[in-house]
Amino acid sequence: MMPHPNELDQHRIERALARRIRYRYVAPRVVAVERGYRIESPCCSRNINGDGGIIDIALLIFESEDHLWALYRKNHGENEWLLVDVFGHLPAALGLLAEDVERKFWQ
Repeated sequence: MMPHPNELDQHRIERALARRIRYRYVAPRVVAVERGYRIESPCCSRNINGDGGIIDIALLIFESEDHLWALYRKNHGENEWLLVDVFGHLPAALGLLAEDVERKFWQ
């Protein structure tokens, strides 16, 4: 098993974000962090950052002991990461992130 972060999975995340439903006209960035990836993007809705600055969207952490992906969203009011769900496979986590029906990520 490849350690995280790695270039292969970073590219998989970038491709999945290109297919997202919300705010398709902004360019998110995938940043390697310890054991995973942080997604950041300009705040085009200006709900979080009135100047349209870069905000955190999501955090994907690979839990190597259980071989699971933890997907977090940012609570900007409290400046903390909140666990959304845990997935056995990265594509399942990316599907939820790209669809974001409940607007947990792309605000």
